[in-house]
Amino acid sequence: MSWHVSEEELRAYARGELQAPALWSADTHLTSCAECRAVLAEVSDPVALDAGWDRLDAELDAPRKGLLELLLVRAGVAGHTARLLAATPVLRRSWLGAVVAVLLLSVAASGHAVDGGGFPTLFLALAPLLPLAGVALSYGPVLDPTYEMAVVAPMHGFRLLMIRTVAVLAVVLGLNGLATLALPDYGLRALAWLLPGLALTATGLALMPRLGPVLAPSLVGGAWAGLLLAADVLRAGADVPLAPFTVAGQGVAAVVAALAAGLLFLLRDRFDLFQGRAV
Repeated sequence: MSWHVSEEELRAYARGELQAPALWSADTHLTSCAECRAVLAEVSDPVALDAGWDRLDAELDAPRKGLLELLLVRAGVAGHTARLLAATPVLRRSWLGAVVAVLLLSVAASGHAVDGGGFPTLFLALAPLLPLAGVALSYGPVLDPTYEMAVVAPMHGFRLLMIRTVAVLAVVLGLNGLATLALPDYGLRALAWLLPGLALTATGLALMPRLGPVLAPSLVGGAWAGLLLAADVLRAGADVPLAPFTVAGQGVAAVVAALAAGLLFLLRDRFDLFQGRAV
């Protein structure tokens, strides 16, 4: 081969400063010329070369971003926060499908009740439990695939919990809201699930540092079921809403939600200790 890339051009090539069309000629020539490749190896900076290989390895090993993560990043969410949200178990299709199925069944049953002059009791009873269950499934070692990473990550446990909670509430409350639109005959009273849902979720979160991410929501959900059963007994078969869905009941739910949110704020530092133990 009579032509070779000059040493000066090879140095510029190694620094990434060689411009086209000389760059294209050098690329083509280096693939078939061992002599020029040897000169290039001598004039290249080994530290920069190793750094380039490290960047390439990191890029190849990096996990591919899913659709949800890409959408969150495009919406302005920080990359690490988007990764935490994308790994939230309740944002997967299996959980969302289960929520939609529950809502459809409860709306269908409640729709028959409304047509008969009754109240959508089943829907109002189940809807507050969905955000509580979603938060319970999004935090802790039971179902969270990133729990071990979260334990060692330099992130406040309370902040991690709030990120996941906001994601769960946005999705579940949005689905509940859409389901409410399927009960137009009941008017604004079909939104009577909202305050109880917030109260149950806030209470479950406030109890998590002491009882754990499984027991706390379970006890709160059981207490809600017991309250509804007691309210059903007290109304003695009358065709009236259950007590939690009356004006007074909504007021109590708002007070409970506010008190639980205040307690959750006071106990926020305990989530770092809670985050580090297996529950």
